[in-house]
Amino acid sequence: MQITKRNKLVEFLKSYWAYLSVAVVVLVVAITVGVLAGGQSVPTTTPSLEFSLPMNEANIVKDFSSTELQENETLNQWEAHLSVDFTSENADVFAVLDGTVSKVSYDLLNGYTVEITHDGGFVSQYASLAEEPTVSEGEAVKSGQKIGTAGNSASFESHLDNHLHFTLLLNDQPVDPNNYLDLQNK
Repeated sequence: MQITKRNKLVEFLKSYWAYLSVAVVVLVVAITVGVLAGGQSVPTTTPSLEFSLPMNEANIVKDFSSTELQENETLNQWEAHLSVDFTSENADVFAVLDGTVSKVSYDLLNGYTVEITHDGGFVSQYASLAEEPTVSEGEAVKSGQKIGTAGNSASFESHLDNHLHFTLLLNDQPVDPNNYLDLQNK
């Protein structure tokens, strides 16, 4: 006669596997529902932002391009151009959205520059301004408010004469302003 040793756990699992499977499924569903119901709601739509133009009656002298290289005559090189360059007989430069001036600076490469932080993760940058901008850091600005005058202070594009070098960032990444500004007639 042979004596076999029974494993009580194996016997239990063999007898009640169906009940255990149902219990696991119910537990997973309960946890999922609890997490979804207890979590914060996420808005399904974002508020619509209405951009205005950074200059009146402006012409685009150099458009945005992240894939096609464009010649920079000043630096005598081909490069991506992650901004839009504008000129206009009226050189006034305006904020494209309500926001807060997050930076006013001058450096040899970009010249006089204003940076404005907006809702929705947007930041607009206005470079190559003619002179010290008319706004200061921390100042709240409204869409269409004058913030400076287009000039030729950016040495890396001095061949363009007086112009605005406009950059639009979304979540710290350059985006094509053509997708947000009404530039069809420019």
